[in-house]
Amino acid sequence: MAPINMRTRVKICGLTNVADAQLAVMSGADAIGLVFYEPSPRHVSINTAKKIASGVPAFVTKTALFVNPTVEYVQSVLDKVSVDLLQFHGDESAEFCEQFKVSYIKAVRMREGIELEQIAETYRASSGILLDAYKKGIPGGTGEQFDWDRVPKSLSKPIILAGGLLPENIQQAIKQVRPWAVDVSGGVEASKGIKSADKINQFMQQVMSTAE
Repeated sequence: MAPINMRTRVKICGLTNVADAQLAVMSGADAIGLVFYEPSPRHVSINTAKKIASGVPAFVTKTALFVNPTVEYVQSVLDKVSVDLLQFHGDESAEFCEQFKVSYIKAVRMREGIELEQIAETYRASSGILLDAYKKGIPGGTGEQFDWDRVPKSLSKPIILAGGLLPENIQQAIKQVRPWAVDVSGGVEASKGIKSADKINQFMQQVMSTAE
């Protein structure tokens, strides 16, 4: 039997409407991301998120992104929106992330002095560690790229690469970092919060071309 080609998984984040979610799904994205953080230009209300999530078919992971939320807010989202995965982008403790009994990933901003293996051990119940660019005062979605040479060749948790990913650089990013998955938002937008069908398709084609 011939070996199965491995390809990097893709999450398209910051979806704000049903049409863009359908674009992501039809392009072959493995996951979509809904941002529950009001300062973000990609923030969605619970009602809008519910509409988006209801149209997502089986085997596409629906992810809810939070930044230092209250327990009550996370629970209200879980109660009303069909969510498969939680993504925490703030200073949430492992205990905080685990209390909801839902699979989660923890985002790490790649500032100086970060000890990734220690973080992976702290969040050992997570489904993966997301690596994003560091910009003071901005918890994510900076659109900036960090030095990929800083990513370890192996980590005890799956690596999800984010930060400044574009159709033009995703092929190189995957070849260099070899992440389990990549997470893109601004790199496939026509404007903040609005996706571009052409950019999504170009991005997915470049990811597919790296399958071995």
